[in-house]
Amino acid sequence: MASSTPPHYSLTAWKPYQNHPYPQRNHRQNPNHHHQHNNRRHRNNPKLAAAHKFALAKPPLPSPHNSGNAASATAAAAATAAATANDTEDPTFPSLPALNAPKSDLGPEFSGRRSTRFVSKMHPGRHKTNVGARRTSVADEALQHALRYGKDERGLQNVLLTFEPKLCGFGDYTFLLREFGNRSDHLKVVRCFEFAVRRVRRKNEQGKLASVTISILGKLKKVGLARSVFDTALREGYGNNVRAYSALISAYGHSGKSREAIKVFQTMKNSGLKPNLVTFNALIDAYGKGGVELDKVLQILDEMLKNGIQPDRITYNSLLAVCSRGGYLEAAKHWFDEMVYKGIDQDDVTYNTYIDALCKCGQLDSAIEIMSQMPAKNMVPNLVTHSTMVAGYAKAGRSDEALSIFNNMRFLGFKLDTISYNTLLKIHLELGDFQEVVDICKEMDDRGVPKDAGTYNALLAGYGKQKKYDGMTRVYKEMNAAQVCPNLLTYTTLIDLYSKAGLYREAMDAFKELKQAGLELDVVLYSALINALCKNASVDSAVSLLHEMTRVGISPNVVTYNSIIDALGRYMTAEADFGGSRPSCPMFIEDLTENKTADAKEDSRIMKYFGQLASERVGPSKKDSRGRQEILCILGVFKKMHELEIKPNVVTFSAILNACSRCNSFEDAAMLLEELCMFDNQVYGVAHGLLMGYREAMWVQALSLFDEVRHMDPETAPAFYNALTDMLWHFGQRRGAQLVVLEGKRRRVWDNVWSDSCLDLHLMSSGAARAMVHAWLLNIRSIVYEGRELPKLLSILTGWGKHSKVVGDGALRRAIEGLLTGLGAPFQLAKCNIGRFVSTGSVVATWLRESGTLKVLVLEDDRSHPTSGGIHKIPDLQTLAL
Repeated sequence: MASSTPPHYSLTAWKPYQNHPYPQRNHRQNPNHHHQHNNRRHRNNPKLAAAHKFALAKPPLPSPHNSGNAASATAAAAATAAATANDTEDPTFPSLPALNAPKSDLGPEFSGRRSTRFVSKMHPGRHKTNVGARRTSVADEALQHALRYGKDERGLQNVLLTFEPKLCGFGDYTFLLREFGNRSDHLKVVRCFEFAVRRVRRKNEQGKLASVTISILGKLKKVGLARSVFDTALREGYGNNVRAYSALISAYGHSGKSREAIKVFQTMKNSGLKPNLVTFNALIDAYGKGGVELDKVLQILDEMLKNGIQPDRITYNSLLAVCSRGGYLEAAKHWFDEMVYKGIDQDDVTYNTYIDALCKCGQLDSAIEIMSQMPAKNMVPNLVTHSTMVAGYAKAGRSDEALSIFNNMRFLGFKLDTISYNTLLKIHLELGDFQEVVDICKEMDDRGVPKDAGTYNALLAGYGKQKKYDGMTRVYKEMNAAQVCPNLLTYTTLIDLYSKAGLYREAMDAFKELKQAGLELDVVLYSALINALCKNASVDSAVSLLHEMTRVGISPNVVTYNSIIDALGRYMTAEADFGGSRPSCPMFIEDLTENKTADAKEDSRIMKYFGQLASERVGPSKKDSRGRQEILCILGVFKKMHELEIKPNVVTFSAILNACSRCNSFEDAAMLLEELCMFDNQVYGVAHGLLMGYREAMWVQALSLFDEVRHMDPETAPAFYNALTDMLWHFGQRRGAQLVVLEGKRRRVWDNVWSDSCLDLHLMSSGAARAMVHAWLLNIRSIVYEGRELPKLLSILTGWGKHSKVVGDGALRRAIEGLLTGLGAPFQLAKCNIGRFVSTGSVVATWLRESGTLKVLVLEDDRSHPTSGGIHKIPDLQTLAL
């Protein structure tokens, strides 16, 4: 045990406004019949009605669519074949292989993983920055010839040579570079740069060309090529400037590589260059896209202010985007108001990003209110604004409101784009409305709206989550037939869903295609593979893959470690996981982050794992070796997360509590939680205190924790309450478990869980459900003793376990059946529904009046202590910043 308390981790967000001026996070209907539905919704939601009223009063405006000395001959070969195939960070920059015609002429707005979540980059009317150079009419003519005749390397070279005498240097070449970028043709961008950089006259113009090229490649997510252009420019003497460094930082930001961006920033400063406003804006944007915690962003902002650089609108828009992605609602409110206070003009990007932050934090009424303020600022809610609101309502599970807004968009005459339709598809896929999905796809075809990778990714995920794997395969074939290039998310979705279904051969085929496409694996894909191995009890293989992941320079995230922690709690046994020889726990943990040289190549290792899964179908070992060795390993993993500054989340907390529930003894569970209090005394301190029976003393702190959990998404909060209640119930703290579950009911964690006639236990864990049954029956008893008549039919719904190995043999149903039998409660399985227990009101009333019934219904803790007892063993509960 360390003698000093390490810095604190928290399940919920820390409060930077306690020590910093910038605050932080709180954490079906037919579309054609929209008018009647909207009127009904508007009557029920006055704020939504007001927003629609102003929108109807003022229809949306049309929105626009979206050369002295030549460099040395070395710059002519300005890209590597490896960078083209693998997009690696190769510092060398030899010639590219022959150009191939791009599969699609669509602009960047239809490529990659674009969604309404990144609203700061989506506004169709957003002003484009001007590089300060004008093009001539010759440039337009050259572009048309390049598109028509430059289908390969030789063709493009001939076109450029033909027009070279007429092209007016920097301005014309910049125009060509940007137009090739707008068509997502990164190879033409590189070839055009190679050609142009030898022909512009001054080093300054060469540097500008390099910066423009780096910026374009960054937006196309070709960060390896962008880095190669930068290295070449630096080597040839025209890249050591603030503009080029800023462009490279932005390029890393577009790919979510915030760590690389900060390295470039530090290298720039070490080179004697002084960052400017553009540099800081690019770095803040990179931090936001990389999911960096707000405290790191605040450090950059502090450095910017100390250098005497005042933030502008782009700075604030980037800060709002950080808040939107991270859920930092209080900080978003602060910066939005500060723009007004400082007199900085807010544009539609500002409003759309702030609305997105409100929607992500579930503040939909506030989002509608902000949306209604836009006309007063001479801004009309546009397609992005409405699409953001649709996505917000859909995420909150309020599909009717989402569809209502979407129908209103049709009524207002918005020309719906691919992103709008993708959002609509996701809503109907979540609802399981596959006929609607088919109709929407047909409507897209009829209206000439192109399907992009995001469309097909949504369809693949929707069919896969509904276990319609034939539909997944069909959609993937359609995607290839439509010549829409699968991206990394496509393959990640296929591999993840096929693996979860046990279709490892299909997952292996998807991985092979990913490698053939020259795509690099990212943290999401690695985490999906590690999770598949963990779910099949191959913890040693998962750890080995985690080691391989870090060896190739990909940093694991909280999702990666959550899978490992969950697997350690569930399946870690000597025989199943380590081939009969368990290594010492410290060595096992060190393997998680050590960068040793691997014997096998990355792809062959993964193929080997898929082969094992496909042939062996490794399952949980029958031998149970849950003990302190596993607890030490879990603590070791948690320590590594702490060292890497990976913030645990509620899934981590749930995995830890689930591991506690599987401990052999109460003492082991208490020891694990007590050790974890060193890292997060709020979260694990509350869990430890409730487990030890310090219920009265801990309840104020518990309520504070529940307040923060309230700001989590609808799927996360139930997992929190389920895990905590299960642990308490498992170790006999039954009264404490019931208090937790009733608090969850009061906070509407589980919707429609309780009525006088029915108790719905869907989505509840075994411990939570049993505690709830006791509470519900006590409530029914109070109705009887008040002299009121019970409903004729009483029901308890558990579901029939459709995800169980044996249909109808769900664990929850069996647990409730055993509980009711033990209580002597007169409930029987319904004849027409094996997931429903029923009884008549009169029979239940008679049972509740029996003298011994109250005694079996009232729950008590196995352990209890005086109000002040044991509190000295736990330090004061507080949330400390990491």
